[in-house]
This record gives sequence, C-alpha cells and structure tokens, in this order.
Amino acid sequence: MGNNFEQISKVSGFMKHNGGLLFRDLSETEFEFKSTIQKIHLNRRDITHGGFICSLIDAGAGTAVYRASNNQSCVTVSLDVKFIAPSRLGDEILGKVNILKRTKSMLFVNCNLYINKNIIASATGVWKVIKKI
Repeated sequence: MGNNFEQISKVSGFMKHNGGLLFRDLSETEFEFKSTIQKIHLNRRDITHGGFICSLIDAGAGTAVYRASNNQSCVTVSLDVKFIAPSRLGDEILGKVNILKRTKSMLFVNCNLYINKNIIASATGVWKVIKKI
C-alpha cells in the first residue's frame, strides 16, 4: 500500500477527458482518490455539477472495488448519492472509500467526498463482479 497518489486516468476515456483521477490504496478495504474542480465541471451557478460529483464517486469507488476484488472487472449496480455542500472552481476534492462487505460476486461500498475536512457528498453503492468475455 503506497502513500503517494497515482494518476490512474492514463488512457483516453471519460475520466481522463474530465481532468483525471488521482488514487491511492490505504489498506485492503480503505482507499482515497482526489481531483481538482475545473471550469468544465461547473454548472450555470458556478458550482460543481452534480453529474460530475456522481461520476467522480463512481470512478473513485469503482477503482477501489476493482482493487479490492483482486483486479476483477466490476459494474455498478446501484449508487445512492447525497449532496451536502457545494464545491467550486479550484477546490481539491478528496474521496474516502470503505469496502463494507465483499462476497464472491458483490461488493458493498461507502464513499464520502471532502474539501479540506468538510464533507460535501456521501454515497453508498453496490458493485457486481462480472466474468470477462
């Protein structure tokens, strides 16, 4: 488990296009990720669009699930997001992921987003391990 964040958005795709995602493993069940809010992430009220917050959680928690499942492909079954406070241009958002339960085919996750130590969003989700085609 490394202390340093690594850029995991290395190939062309949705998260790389949207600024990338830095990620690190803390333990077998705890992970962190971060991203900085850019102008493209803002809505007309100059706060971060809720869709980007959901995508950030899905990408960060999904990466945690992938690693916690020994690098097996997984898909999101459900993601329940609660928006608590806004974020703005230049804010660095830190995501903290906890794997709550793991079965052979399902992983249950909790994820919170923070700016500094202030919570801005909270989510729970379920991911399913899928067989490679």
